[in-house]
Amino acid sequence: MNTSLPPLRMLIAAPRGFCAGVDRAIEIVERAIELHGAPVYVRHEIVHNRFVVDALKAKGAVFVEELDQVPDGVPVVFSAHGVPKAVPAQATARGLDWLDATCPLVSKVHRQAERHIEAGRHIVFVGHKGHPEVIGTFGQVPTGTMTLVETVADVTALGFAPGTALAFLTQTTLSVDDTAEIIAALKARYPAIAGPKAEDICYATSNRQAAVKRIAAECDLVLVIGAPNSSNSLRLVEVAERLGTPARLIQRAAEIAPEWLDGVATLGLTAGASAPEALVREVVEMLGRWREVSEETVVSAEERMVFKLPRQLVA
Repeated sequence: MNTSLPPLRMLIAAPRGFCAGVDRAIEIVERAIELHGAPVYVRHEIVHNRFVVDALKAKGAVFVEELDQVPDGVPVVFSAHGVPKAVPAQATARGLDWLDATCPLVSKVHRQAERHIEAGRHIVFVGHKGHPEVIGTFGQVPTGTMTLVETVADVTALGFAPGTALAFLTQTTLSVDDTAEIIAALKARYPAIAGPKAEDICYATSNRQAAVKRIAAECDLVLVIGAPNSSNSLRLVEVAERLGTPARLIQRAAEIAPEWLDGVATLGLTAGASAPEALVREVVEMLGRWREVSEETVVSAEERMVFKLPRQLVA
């Protein structure tokens, strides 16, 4: 212990980091490489984390954006965010051996979308334009049968005629608080709108946001480990900031500047659902070079969720 360093109290949020869907997606790629040998192609980043992607590349995964970049005769894995129906259909038509790593909670939203369309409802989907999960969900239903809203203002601008059969669904990685406001606005404007029995925001997203709320008020700064294209990680930054605590999104410890700690007596630390625990330890080690760190883990929930692997990978 170096007592010459100024002290830093660190509150580490729990749950944090990998969720069951991310664990499953990574294991699917690793098992596919073991089963088929390298290379195994992956359409889109398997999860939104450069550290994870680079580690899988080192094992023999090749990441591409579109299916036409996958050569004939090699296995391909679809990312945890889900893909439009046309993608596996195209893979099957080409005779490719494919595996679907879509998070089961995202797949659940896909099935809900299909059922609403079968029931004759138009779907209002709450999500972020351009996010892979949104693209994948829109690709489950015929064009024109789903409308995207991102804000309460978008709900106000909707122009559905009275009596239109409507339903709503949401992206799984949204802000719990924002989404509640949007859903309330939808129900106020369209009282008969159908919705899921339980919210679509996944347990891991909700739990990680709740964990940040537990620590933020005691912190002078919150660091969130995650990628800039990770929806659930960006939401964690927003949660802290809305409680009045400055927050920064980082991908690796090397991004931390020593001056960030000026005036910081208590630091909060968490990680998005795509960030491995190794990156949390990396950050703690880095901070320990500048301050005498005392760690406290603040647990707000226990997670025991495990998802089954695709049958092709189960011996």
